Amino acid sequence: MTQPSPPPGWYADPAGGGGSRWWDGRTWTEHVQQPPAPAQPQPVQQQYGAAPRRSVLHDQPVLLVNQKTKLVELTNEYAVLDAHEVQIGAVVEVGQSTAKKVVRFVSSLDQYLTHRLEVRDAYGPVLVLTRPAKLVKSRVVVETPEGAPVGEIVQATVFGRIRFDLVVGGQLAGAIQAENWRAWDFSITDHVGTEVARITKSWEGLARTLFTTADRYVVRVHARLPEPLASLVLASALTVDTALKQDARGFG
Repeated sequence: MTQPSPPPGWYADPAGGGGSRWWDGRTWTEHVQQPPAPAQPQPVQQQYGAAPRRSVLHDQPVLLVNQKTKLVELTNEYAVLDAHEVQIGAVVEVGQSTAKKVVRFVSSLDQYLTHRLEVRDAYGPVLVLTRPAKLVKSRVVVETPEGAPVGEIVQATVFGRIRFDLVVGGQLAGAIQAENWRAWDFSITDHVGTEVARITKSWEGLARTLFTTADRYVVRVHARLPEPLASLVLASALTVDTALKQDARGFG
């Protein structure tokens, strides 16, 4: 007994290829459908995180960071220069109470307290960075001036070569790896481990004596970066002394 033909419809293509071919009830036609391509995950920097105002600070291949000298340092303040030694921005600590300034004046306990920093260009705040009070490991919350979250810089290790993870929406967006903490060699990588920036104390364009303390350093960004990775790299570079390096005092 002859089996009845299947009704018209899309069926697995007998010619192979993984698609479907239209059966008209009597014969296979030339109409073929290919399966939809699987959705490609977007890079982590495009999935999450607010996009701050794009500043001249984001697109500099070289940033020179110089702490302003004060007789008694009660607040952190840094000048940010371009490769031609022209100031294009600043990092300023904000929101310090009188009590906190007193603690900072008489002790070093302020390293465990909350720090809030503004990254500014000529037009005003670009990023706001908050390092909440901590005991051992710390993190830096990166936000737009309006308070929208951009990402976080989270301390991943305590001993040895310190590492901080760049986290956006709960996903790893990159890392800061201290290759040699005492010599100020930091590698900043993206979510696949490619180096996108580097922080050192070596800059051939300035006087030899300029980079003689941990308060002056150079940041090299290897390429124009998408958001929010660009802002996380900028935050990492401009706060490595104030918000990050003090978390590893005593460790090499």
